[in-house]
Amino acid sequence: MDNRKFLPVVVIAVISIIILTAFSSSMFYTVQATERAILFYKFGQGLDKETIMTPGFHVKAPWNEVYVYEVSESKQEEEMDVLDKNGLSISVDVTVRFYPIYDRIGYIHENFNRSYIDKLIIPEVRSSVRQVMGRFSAEEIYSTKRSEVETAIKTETSLVLQKNNIVMQALLIRSINLPPQIKQAIENKLEQEQEALAYQFRLDKEKSEAERKRIAAEGEAAANNIVNSSLSDKLLKMRGIEATLELSKSPNSKIVIVGSGKDGLPLILGDN
Repeated sequence: MDNRKFLPVVVIAVISIIILTAFSSSMFYTVQATERAILFYKFGQGLDKETIMTPGFHVKAPWNEVYVYEVSESKQEEEMDVLDKNGLSISVDVTVRFYPIYDRIGYIHENFNRSYIDKLIIPEVRSSVRQVMGRFSAEEIYSTKRSEVETAIKTETSLVLQKNNIVMQALLIRSINLPPQIKQAIENKLEQEQEALAYQFRLDKEKSEAERKRIAAEGEAAANNIVNSSLSDKLLKMRGIEATLELSKSPNSKIVIVGSGKDGLPLILGDN
């Protein structure tokens, strides 16, 4: 049997295997569960912004380029120096949590490439932090209005990022560092305010107690006036006679002298 007729087939198969092996890294790619991908067709339509490659195994032409994006929530921490509304320098540490809208990564890539964190998120966060904190004093930022500052920064940054297909989940101020003398002055002021509030609370409590006693005294006096106005000599004599009769019924030895007591009331003398 002449095997030479199979030689071209074998050669073609070997060459195909070599080419496939050489270009396998350029033809096959995998998108992980937390990723999405887009393709750039070098000899075709260019960047396909609408077709999003979902997780799994994919095949492409070797000359086309694939861009893979992480679409799970990411975290970026920033340290910066800002000025409050009085021009005082404050060092602040901020954490921002965000993720790209996965079906819009083509537009993110078109505008910022995969460096959108450095080109978009970090500059916008820094800008918002400086603008918002510039509207408050160091004392407000450090103590009384910290949550309000965080909310304002998140709101203003979210508006810009949303327009660029990024969702910001949260923005947290991790720490605020003031010059030592300013920090001490603020803490002393807050301590004095707390002491003043405690003193005012004690005063209010004492005033309330005094008012309660005054009302109770007035009520007792009014009750006595009512009782006194309802008493008469005849009523008192009648009550005295009734009490004397009740006492006379007791088994103890006694002497009852009628008309010998004050105002003519019976007088009871006993041996006990």
